[in-house]
Amino acid sequence: MPLASILERYQKIIIEEWIRRLHQSVSERYSKRPLDELLITVSRANDANYAVLVNNDYTLIDEHIRWITGVRLEGGFSLSEVQNAYELYREVLVSILLTELHGQELLDTMQKLNQCLFYTITRFSNYFQSLHEEQIRTHASSLQREVEDRTKELAESEGKYRLLVEEINDGYFVNQDGRIVFANKAFCDLHGYTYEEMFGTPYTDIIAPRSLKSVQRLYEKRVAGEDSKDLYIYFRRHKNGNELPTENKVKGVLYEGEYAVAGICRDITKRVEIETRIREAERFAHIGKLTTSLAHEIRNPLSSVKMNSQILLKNTDFRGNDKRRMEIVVNEISRLERILDEMLTFAKPLTLRTQRASITEIIDSCLETMDVRIREREIEVKTHHPLRLPRLLLDREKMEQAIFNILINSIDALGNGGKILIRAQVPRENKKVLKVEISDNGPGISSEDLPYVFDPFFSSKKKGTGLGLANVKKIVEAHGGSVEVSPRKPNGTVLSLAFPTREETA
Repeated sequence: MPLASILERYQKIIIEEWIRRLHQSVSERYSKRPLDELLITVSRANDANYAVLVNNDYTLIDEHIRWITGVRLEGGFSLSEVQNAYELYREVLVSILLTELHGQELLDTMQKLNQCLFYTITRFSNYFQSLHEEQIRTHASSLQREVEDRTKELAESEGKYRLLVEEINDGYFVNQDGRIVFANKAFCDLHGYTYEEMFGTPYTDIIAPRSLKSVQRLYEKRVAGEDSKDLYIYFRRHKNGNELPTENKVKGVLYEGEYAVAGICRDITKRVEIETRIREAERFAHIGKLTTSLAHEIRNPLSSVKMNSQILLKNTDFRGNDKRRMEIVVNEISRLERILDEMLTFAKPLTLRTQRASITEIIDSCLETMDVRIREREIEVKTHHPLRLPRLLLDREKMEQAIFNILINSIDALGNGGKILIRAQVPRENKKVLKVEISDNGPGISSEDLPYVFDPFFSSKKKGTGLGLANVKKIVEAHGGSVEVSPRKPNGTVLSLAFPTREETA
């Protein structure tokens, strides 16, 4: 279906969902804006994006940027708040495009969308920044003119200027002679330091080692008066050792009569995560298409082979080893059919039919179904569930499938006499999450394999398809949850599921 038709058919849904997310998830300032106002701004932005995506016309988006910048500056919005608001369009539209488009058409449309939003956010950031800097310059000029006449008023105005810098949500800093000589609270918070700790710190101490050389080259060029990028992305180093993606917009200034570099620093972790999710979605879409095509091509001849093998098996002339060989053929064909079913399940878009359900009841039901297999392997299973746990919005059938896959992995990894422990709880430190941990004392997963356990078709088992845990991740994340795997000490594996909770309890 042409992109224009998709955008026109889903126009109302896109606008309503964009408004809903703006009002609920971006910031308190957006939550306080009237819905009528958001309808106007979102509708204009949607029309502008349509013009770019369909007609490659950037006129409306340029007009919208000039208009919305004034509105949001007047409303006291930060640069990051409005950037995040623009990013929501990508989140809303991607979910629609993944259901409507496939293959190269989807990739081309994703590229258009990325180009559109890159242009919009970059153009807005530069315009917003220029107006913001102009405000600061205007205010600074006013202070400079007044300094000749009234020293007292200069001090008061300087106090107002510092208050303005302290109140902006992005980090503001001044680097002079390689050391931080001024920083607002936001900049200190981004790096985990107090102002006293930050003042006088070499700027190299707050740059991650992987980005240090490139940032040093940019700084040295700027100090030497050579052309250097004003906007750059790097990894900052937090006081706790974490390395986080960051964007700096810098400029040479005079600070207390001497040359310095002033800049605005912004955390872009969320933006990087969104870009990563988009790339992952594109990769899974390609894998899904390939898997579906491959499964259909194999299923038809496989069904024919199975049917004829079953007919031959009924032949009374087969005796002894010949009959056993035919039985093996039929069993292996059935196993191949199960593998194809797993591949198709992974490739199909996931549709949930959710209702309030108890995750512990689902776990107990799965254990009951697998009881014979567990007893045959002499595996000891223990469960620890509090009496009252929140009921979750779940698709029971899909969640049972996920739990089955996890338990099958544990059972296959264990020898006779192994142990499985299942624990469900709401952590004291976070009442909004329900956690389920399924651990075993098997051989565990090697550190080399650990990063790839959720990748499609990755398996360390001889007869594994590598789709079990990939489907688990797909199902859990479709429910708004997350899944992690980690080693268990002294040996074994722990698989942790986390789900958002509601007030209702079981």
